[in-house]
Amino acid sequence: MKIKIDQKTAVQNVMDLLAAEGPSFGEGPVAELVKQKLLAAGCRPEWIHENVGKKRLTKKFTVGNLVVKIPGTVDAPRLMFSAHLDTVPICRGAVPLKKGNRIVPKGKTGLGGDNRASVAAVVTMVQTVLQKNIPRPPLTLLFSVGEETGLHGAKAFEPADGGNPSMCFNLDGSGERGGVIGALGAIRWEASVQGKSVHAAVNPEGGISSAIIAANAIAALKKEGWSGRINKRNCNGTANVGTLHGGEVDNQVMDSLRVTGEWRSHSPVSLKKISNIWKKAFEKAARELKNDRGECGSVTFSAASDYHSFRLKKNEPVVKRFLKAAPLAGREARTEIINAGLDANVLNEKGIPTITFDAGNHHAHALNEYVDIPRYLEACRLATLLATLP
Repeated sequence: MKIKIDQKTAVQNVMDLLAAEGPSFGEGPVAELVKQKLLAAGCRPEWIHENVGKKRLTKKFTVGNLVVKIPGTVDAPRLMFSAHLDTVPICRGAVPLKKGNRIVPKGKTGLGGDNRASVAAVVTMVQTVLQKNIPRPPLTLLFSVGEETGLHGAKAFEPADGGNPSMCFNLDGSGERGGVIGALGAIRWEASVQGKSVHAAVNPEGGISSAIIAANAIAALKKEGWSGRINKRNCNGTANVGTLHGGEVDNQVMDSLRVTGEWRSHSPVSLKKISNIWKKAFEKAARELKNDRGECGSVTFSAASDYHSFRLKKNEPVVKRFLKAAPLAGREARTEIINAGLDANVLNEKGIPTITFDAGNHHAHALNEYVDIPRYLEACRLATLLATLP
């Protein structure tokens, strides 16, 4: 099956979308541009659903997910394509510039190819399918919000919102990957460290510094190999301290400190072990730091799953469809497992088997970010093949 896309239009799509504003929590302008392009491609207004899941999102979000349900022309299970709309802050004000076979940022910003190249590939797929009237099953498009800040749009999406699709092809990522069939899970944690406040010059011996409790705990974890990349017998993953918030003035022994971070692993068992080790380390540090009266501090630890790991089998229909289509689009038929979190984590957890592939973006979240145009055009062809293969 040969698929020919309009390359000039496809490149214009990605140039337009890279230039649109749409950071996390403010995806409205880029969502509107996507909507207008889809209407021009032949989508009917009643197929397009705005602000989907907005009530399930925090008040920070100005818009919800953009969901499009395109009727099929053949009797087959519904397929879904997803790509997130938001970009990271470094991409604010990006101006895309075409240089040879690459699109780069004109100024000192990121480009936003993560994930606008993917959004553009989905838009190009729809233009190709509708304008060429290629036979297709029912299609759902999910343009999610807030992926970069915690997969929020995917979490707010329910299968029924998209017509209960049988499988999903998620376009995301940086670098040239195979089809991503597995990704790790993550837990976000918070430690509330309580010490004792005293005047730091008049009576330092009577104080209990929450900062020192946290520092001792973190140093001990690092020394024992439980911080950063963790490679222990029967336990693998990563652990990170993300933020520390505490103290009021310089002449007061810090009596309270809030520490946050995350743990990640492909193994739920490893995540549980890492969680227990960190909790015990903070509690031990609090018990061992005492003032001149023998008093010690305390720690209240809380943790919650951010997203679960997943691992698709190679004989699952979504994987087999990808492996069949990839060579036809000019890509190697291969799969891989990555150490990152994706909308696919959430969608798989919600019962929609989801594989992820890239749309030619490189060096995401960096000033040297670029989109490789030939690789992007492959993604446009691949998405179109995945949508229309019999």
